[in-house]
Amino acid sequence: MPEVKPKILIVEDDLDVADMLNAYFRVQSYEVFTVNWGEDGVRAATTARPDLIILDIRLPDIDGYEVARRLRSDRKTNNIPIIFLTEKRDRADRLHGLELGADDYITKPFDVQELRLRVRNALRRASQDTITNPVTGLPEGQLVDERLVEAVQRNSQAILLVSLDGLDVFREHYGFVASDDVMRAVSLMIQNAMRDVAGTNDFLGHISPTDFALIVEPENVQPIEERIRTRLEQSLDYFYPIKDRDQVMSAKNHLVVRSARLNPGEPRPSDVAALKAELLQRRK
Repeated sequence: MPEVKPKILIVEDDLDVADMLNAYFRVQSYEVFTVNWGEDGVRAATTARPDLIILDIRLPDIDGYEVARRLRSDRKTNNIPIIFLTEKRDRADRLHGLELGADDYITKPFDVQELRLRVRNALRRASQDTITNPVTGLPEGQLVDERLVEAVQRNSQAILLVSLDGLDVFREHYGFVASDDVMRAVSLMIQNAMRDVAGTNDFLGHISPTDFALIVEPENVQPIEERIRTRLEQSLDYFYPIKDRDQVMSAKNHLVVRSARLNPGEPRPSDVAALKAELLQRRK
């Protein structure tokens, strides 16, 4: 039997970009559909049932956020991975995308090889055979959501968010291989910090590629957070080439660690997406 090709739906109003992505992913052995309007994207997702959607935010009718909202509210399409493709770089835009359940976010101009890897990784995450991040090996997706729901219901453990900001800018300068190396190193440092103050029910996973969720015993959360921030902040400049360190670390958008936490007893949103948004809004 012939191999079944994964189906990609591209919703992009720039015809040159749409044609380029169509041709590129067909060569990569994907079945590709392209539409140029948001309403057409919603219809195509419902009828073609793609395995993944590459979705531009700025569209001529409804924007990509509205397309994603409709797809996530329809049981036929609510599990299709969505990669936002956009010129928007602000934290608020990323936060909005995460609230809508986006799986990834890539800004224009982009490296098509990087986009190919992100598509591959998103498809792997969506498959039934994997519930781990392909870069760090840590849990993500449904498994993390289930643990967060449990933590909300029990309200006896602390939830700690650790984020690495600035990775998109780092990737633009040094490439996706170097940025993946950074994420692997960061995840190992977080895991090592947790082992120093281990709890039998502690949990670590991803809520996005650069956001880690830790569910820990309340007496462990402060020492774990202090260890993680100290170790990461001492290490960030070493991820840059020596020749760039002074200039980069004094500029905006360099790698930076942020964290937030919800302690037991604090009000917590019952919805997982709202809980993630709450943590992201608290980061400092």
